[in-house]
Amino acid sequence: MPKLYATLDAARRERGLSWRQLAREVGVSPSTMTRLANDYRPDVDAFAALVRWLGLPAEDFMIDEDDGEVRAEPELMVQLAPLLRARKDLREEDVRYLEEVISAALRRFSAERDLRAR
Repeated sequence: MPKLYATLDAARRERGLSWRQLAREVGVSPSTMTRLANDYRPDVDAFAALVRWLGLPAEDFMIDEDDGEVRAEPELMVQLAPLLRARKDLREEDVRYLEEVISAALRRFSAERDLRAR
């Protein structure tokens, strides 16, 4: 639930909403947001409403705790590229520019991590 809460918080801040306003917009109770903040899982209907509002697949926030298998995160650009390309307010050259900027930042972060690890 921390990932869902963090994603909601980022979207909420980007839209300039309070948690109460977000709950109203999503169609869930404010207490649902409080429960998420306290690391409790929402009920199925609330979960569906939240991911629908975010416009992200529910699988992004689901984990299989039973198998114990550690899964590698997909590459960030693999996740971001379809989201950027789906935006109606971005031209193709805007998308390419954003992909270049994000890729450059990711390379820098990786290089910095490698330096610190030495």
